[in-house]
Amino acid sequence: MKQFKRLLAVTLALSLFGLAGCGASGTESNAKSALETAKERGYVVVGFANEKPYAYQTPDGKLTGEAVEVARTALKNMGINEMRGELTEFASLIPGLNAKRFDMITAGMFINPERAKEVDFANPEYSIGEGIAVKKGNPLNIHSYEDIAANPKAKIAVPGGAIEYDYLLKSGVPLKQIMTVPDMPAALSALQSGRADALTATGPSVQATLETANNPDLERVMDFKQPIIDGKEVLGYGATAFRKEDKDFREAFNSELEKLNKSGELLKIISPFGFTEQELPGDKTAEELSKAAS
Repeated sequence: MKQFKRLLAVTLALSLFGLAGCGASGTESNAKSALETAKERGYVVVGFANEKPYAYQTPDGKLTGEAVEVARTALKNMGINEMRGELTEFASLIPGLNAKRFDMITAGMFINPERAKEVDFANPEYSIGEGIAVKKGNPLNIHSYEDIAANPKAKIAVPGGAIEYDYLLKSGVPLKQIMTVPDMPAALSALQSGRADALTATGPSVQATLETANNPDLERVMDFKQPIIDGKEVLGYGATAFRKEDKDFREAFNSELEKLNKSGELLKIISPFGFTEQELPGDKTAEELSKAAS
């Protein structure tokens, strides 16, 4: 009887061990990368911040923009035919990506070392400088961030989390003169209502915002002086961003992006959004831009 009980206990232990082993093995074999999952289901969820010309929704609900259309073409070439947009404030894009609210960020986000600590950027799609818009006639004579810093009455609106916020601070603009807003439509509203004397964003974004507003009382400062940050003239490079663990997704995307750039298709995609050959990224990579001095 004792011998039987011992045999039963051994058999039961071996069975449990076998089940545990099968469970672990099954978990490993079932683990899929974000890229594999996206290919299998046929779509990705992308985070965007409703900022023209990078990523925005048209009145009929279509998701479009420079970053969106570049990503849409690259993804289709990877066998992923659908993009589903998740609208959020610009400052919430990276937290939302890492919280897995979406699979990637398509918002024309500039690559910089601080952001690169939290996400992995694909290689840049474009390079661009800054711009500002003011009331017609430029009543406060604003032609640079330094002009705002020098005039305590001047207030400037900027989307929260945008790189321009850092540029303003480094250009000496006091916090009390910087109005952070959720997005570019909110910045436009602040300028139109007189709560702000200027708004700032990248050049194409400012241009697209003004074209949408179609307000003759507003104008872009065409002789705007690019800010000098840490001894260098600012030139930003925008890219799609992925989670750190999704390196295979980023590399596959980079491969398609390189093909688009070499074939000339990239310029064709971004041209309708106000970009020219001058805004092409050249041979810059995400790795070198992520390590550059900020």
